[in-house]
Amino acid sequence: MHSEKQDIQLACFNLGDNLFAIDIMRIKEIILPQKLSSLPNASRFLEGVINLRGAVIPVMDMRKRLGMPDASEGKTGKLLIVSLARQILALAVDNVLEVITVPATEIKPPLETSDGIGMEHLLGVCLSDNRVFMILDIDSLLGHSEYR
Repeated sequence: MHSEKQDIQLACFNLGDNLFAIDIMRIKEIILPQKLSSLPNASRFLEGVINLRGAVIPVMDMRKRLGMPDASEGKTGKLLIVSLARQILALAVDNVLEVITVPATEIKPPLETSDGIGMEHLLGVCLSDNRVFMILDIDSLLGHSEYR
């Protein structure tokens, strides 16, 4: 009998010492930070918007969204342009590390804790080269009130 293993490709990034991953199929592109225009009455997680080839894209600070301290001054970081259910969003991260391929069977459910860094936004966790990556549910990042 032939059983087909399904592998998932994940784009990995870091926020400080924390390692995260998202499905590579959800990423449109990775860019350097752009000049931001502010948004009046925006969510505290949204830093503003960028103009990317004529498209206005909101930028979410992932450190703020996941309840982490601000990055040290002078760090530029990267923007992951991702496709959500209802819109395109730029995720401001410290650095994009690599793309890993993980068998779907190796992805474990998120930890059953009530608190922790952004635990409510996790789909699962996986291991790669003895490192633990937290897999984000990017569709959960914007609440209903943040869709405009």
